[in-house]
Amino acid sequence: MSFLEVLYFIVPTAILYATPLIFTGIGAVFSERSGVIGLGVEGLMIIGAFTGIFVNLEFYDVFGESVIWVALLASLVAGAIFSLLIAVASITFRADQTVTGVAINMLALALTVFLVKMIYQKGQTDMIEAPINRFEVPILADIPFFGPLLFQNVYSVSILAFAVAIGAWFVIYKMPFGLRLRAVGEHPMAADTMGINVAKIRYIAVMLSGAFAGIGGAVLAQTTSADFSASTVSGQGFIAIAAMIFGKWHPLGTLGAALFFGLAQTLSIGGNTIPYIQDIPPVFLQILPYVLTILALAGFIGKATAPKASGIPYVKGKR
Repeated sequence: MSFLEVLYFIVPTAILYATPLIFTGIGAVFSERSGVIGLGVEGLMIIGAFTGIFVNLEFYDVFGESVIWVALLASLVAGAIFSLLIAVASITFRADQTVTGVAINMLALALTVFLVKMIYQKGQTDMIEAPINRFEVPILADIPFFGPLLFQNVYSVSILAFAVAIGAWFVIYKMPFGLRLRAVGEHPMAADTMGINVAKIRYIAVMLSGAFAGIGGAVLAQTTSADFSASTVSGQGFIAIAAMIFGKWHPLGTLGAALFFGLAQTLSIGGNTIPYIQDIPPVFLQILPYVLTILALAGFIGKATAPKASGIPYVKGKR
């Protein structure tokens, strides 16, 4: 396998594994920018993965190959609705946000495994007949070097993920809603003084995080696993949080960090077929994404300062 062939394998695969991390990481950015810790995105990804596979299996006969988009839409809605549990607990009842996130993760896993057992009478769902497949981008696929690298084996959801990251950057930094969002996350009392409804902005941000994490879970399930079980997500939400921190709570930074973690996952899964690293013991490659996650969360990527009001419930009128 030549160096170019290695690149043609690694880059498209890294983008594939980064795609659910991009969606989920962007969702976490919205939540944390509003001042609500996004620890529950792992559970929201699980809800999205289950919903996506369930809709794909049950409605394939109705929608055919287009069912993947129906499944993504259903996962978006399911994630947004489930995230209301986080919003109500953290914003309305001012519960500890870290505990709430952990509880949501545990609840989502238990609930989905229970539903799978009740519906399919086994520990995992059937394999879907309409997974998300690769395609070639016309004209661009014929460009020397960049064509095979970026446009011959591309997923439509990967293109959508890049568009979402750029759109999130525009919303957060160029639109009035983004200004309100950042104000609420940095100094909610000052924002309240200016007439901004702090609770409303935080509710919207948390529901956006649920919607994007739901899409991320559905993309993961419909591309890499093609079914749903208790191990389908297996920590991808936490890696997305690490990508958000690595990217310093910035949408484009999160995009870059997700691609980095996607590369790490590619090496961990396909490392035994890549000439330059195939002699490395497989166990070291398999733990690579999680080691990098720990290093990112431990602050080895330099100073990363969270929004000042992150994790702090806002009590109107309290100084």
